[in-house]
Amino acid sequence: MIYVLASAICSVLVSVLLKLARRFGLDIGQMVAWNYAAAVALTALLLQPSPAPLRQAGGPWFPLFGLGVLLPTIFLALGASVRHAGIVRSDAAQRLSLLLSLLAAFLLFGEKLDATKALGCALGLLALLGMVWRSGQRRDEGGAASWLWPLLVFVGFGMIDVLFKRVAAAGVPLGTSLVAMFALALPVAFALAAWRAARGGARFSPRNALGGLLLGLCNFGNILFYLRAHRALPQHPALVFASMNLGVVVLGALAGVLLFRERLSRTNLAGLLLALLAIALLAWA
Repeated sequence: MIYVLASAICSVLVSVLLKLARRFGLDIGQMVAWNYAAAVALTALLLQPSPAPLRQAGGPWFPLFGLGVLLPTIFLALGASVRHAGIVRSDAAQRLSLLLSLLAAFLLFGEKLDATKALGCALGLLALLGMVWRSGQRRDEGGAASWLWPLLVFVGFGMIDVLFKRVAAAGVPLGTSLVAMFALALPVAFALAAWRAARGGARFSPRNALGGLLLGLCNFGNILFYLRAHRALPQHPALVFASMNLGVVVLGALAGVLLFRERLSRTNLAGLLLALLAIALLAWA
């Protein structure tokens, strides 16, 4: 389980780095772009994927191109969500996006809906509502951005998971699909960063590159340790899945509350607990 813990820590570190970016004068758009440069290099070096599956006729290029566009844009949305809504709610929204991929499994991939999954989905939706809810006296504190960005993270990561399942269903190995989607996301991310710089945003600088490479290291570490966890426990995929998602929500909550003094209402706390219960039910269903 050490790999699961390491993967969860790397995932939360991504949110922590996004939270600290403005404090250190770093541009998140450029960090996201350099993150994909690191991700491509590390995936090619450590996973050593073969490009042969992508050369075959009928390759899943449509979902891969979709991932190439969605990955950097939703990464920027995650950065905005962490800034406006905090680490606790952003990480919970990201993990609850499995509800959308589960819905797609029922509608697109022929998976059957049983009582446990239905209960998990219902609790997950209630959890999402509780996590984005703002009480009356705090509703103006972060404005609409405090709940719109987490919702966009929820929808965006759900779409990413659905597209990733499409790629996997085409028989493309994980390493090959990762390096392909990261390589496709790289020019999109740099184009977005250049567009922001041209409109008066931060100029490209070594500081932003260094921050982005560190972000990419944590992002790739999340993936690498998650894969190793599945290899170490091949007979228990649900345990790995549940432990990873629950670990991210719990560690994200601890980081947000203890390190950044994020304040949660009773409704937000109830949503957090419901999120943990929903993830556990869906994992073991």
